[in-house]
Amino acid sequence: MDYFTSLTWKDSIKDIIDILIVSYIIYKLMQLVRGTRAVQLLKGIFVLVITWGLSTWFNLYTLKWLMNQMFTFGVVSVLIIFQPELRRALEQLGRGKLFRSSSFQEMDVSISVNEVIKAVNYLAKRKIGALIVFERDTGLNEYTESGIKMDSRISSELLINIFIPNTPLHDGAVILQGSQIAAAACYLPLSENPFISKELGTRHRAAIGVSEVTDAISVVVSEETGQVSLAINGLVVRDIKEESLISKLHSELTPKQKISEKTPFWKRKGGTNG
Repeated sequence: MDYFTSLTWKDSIKDIIDILIVSYIIYKLMQLVRGTRAVQLLKGIFVLVITWGLSTWFNLYTLKWLMNQMFTFGVVSVLIIFQPELRRALEQLGRGKLFRSSSFQEMDVSISVNEVIKAVNYLAKRKIGALIVFERDTGLNEYTESGIKMDSRISSELLINIFIPNTPLHDGAVILQGSQIAAAACYLPLSENPFISKELGTRHRAAIGVSEVTDAISVVVSEETGQVSLAINGLVVRDIKEESLISKLHSELTPKQKISEKTPFWKRKGGTNG
């Protein structure tokens, strides 16, 4: 009896460890595809699975046969469709980056914002065009791969040098991941919003476009006027003042849990004043 009890206990521990490992791997894979086109494809696959389940439940033979045919060829199709994400996962696994935590959580917001503001002020005074994108929760890996990898510490001097005209990296966007300049000369999706002012050029449309499909924040310097604009959630604030820009960047980039920890409990939403 003791032998079987011990065996059952050991099997339970083994099953728990097995489930935890698989759950962690699934979680990391979800982080990997988050913010890429793969998310929309996964939603489509989920709809197909639901459709197959309903056809089985209600004995809809024709629909069930069609779903079975789709699943038969679906494995090969998934491998083809997810080829960029699978390649990225294998590359990160080889570099030992797949199981590291996101650098954004460790980001020193004040230092990063200050460096960006100094660079933006310098560029705006000289009417040098620039596009700087802050990555947040949604990953921008598919866009960083379109540019030149840098993985450099954020500094105003480096940002200024990147956007100096007639240099190899000046044309395109700089993407910031946490406290790092991830890549420069990146290509971003252009907004197709018909209500955007005709005065705005490609740089502004790219800034708005990436903010429409992700939760990224874009800072733009116009080379025609030297005005600084902020794009977030598909909207653009033109000619934003320095104080407003600093305040908005701090409020949007500071992790919400850190804000909650620094705020006294009696001042938090839903708290009482005694």
